[in-house]
Amino acid sequence: MNADVQLNLALILFLPWYSILAGLYWFYPRQPRTLTRWSFDVAALTATTLLSAASMQWGYLHADVSAGPMWKQILATSVCYGVFLAAMTAAFYLRRAWIIRPYDRRSQNDITPNLPQVNS
Repeated sequence: MNADVQLNLALILFLPWYSILAGLYWFYPRQPRTLTRWSFDVAALTATTLLSAASMQWGYLHADVSAGPMWKQILATSVCYGVFLAAMTAAFYLRRAWIIRPYDRRSQNDITPNLPQVNS
């Protein structure tokens, strides 16, 4: 097997699943669709991909081969998947706190009509 393919095998094999999770992250929730959210999502997905690739290579290069020749791939896959999920989870909660909640608060204030005060 090619050395580059072997080093990146975990990312290659998990790429369809990562694409599904990244697509769900990108499309939900549907609102707000602002430039700020788009920029945050692009940065989050880029950072997640880079962190996953780096952690996969770290796991592959630092695995103990005395456990068997497959241990390198097993450790690389496990570390890569864990880092991917951790980064996506962090991005989800940060996006919700920084972008979604303030948007929801502004939207609720815009919808609430200014009713006259009734004094009894």
